[in-house]
Amino acid sequence: MNNLAMDQTQALTALSALANPQRLALVRLLMARDHGMAAGEIGAALGLAASRLSFHLATLEGAGLIGSRRAGRQVVYAAERAVMGQLIHHLLNDCCAGDPQVSACCAVKGSQAA
Repeated sequence: MNNLAMDQTQALTALSALANPQRLALVRLLMARDHGMAAGEIGAALGLAASRLSFHLATLEGAGLIGSRRAGRQVVYAAERAVMGQLIHHLLNDCCAGDPQVSACCAVKGSQAA
């Protein structure tokens, strides 16, 4: 999912992966961390057993929403911010056809309105 544009299949895969309370909480947690978190830290923060955590991490990684890297003996997971942006862009521009009322709801607080 590294293309500039996300197709419908990629968007549906990502949305499906996010349609779970634990996975949504996991993505929210990783979005708040610039450098990611080790799997054990994620499990402790979310109160998930290793087997459940592994399942959720694999689902999110398969959807391209998170990535992993080795750091010594640990696996560190981080949010794929560009992919999250592609998903939001797809929803706003493809699904909602750039509707100004929808876009206005997504304006960043504190930014100047056009």
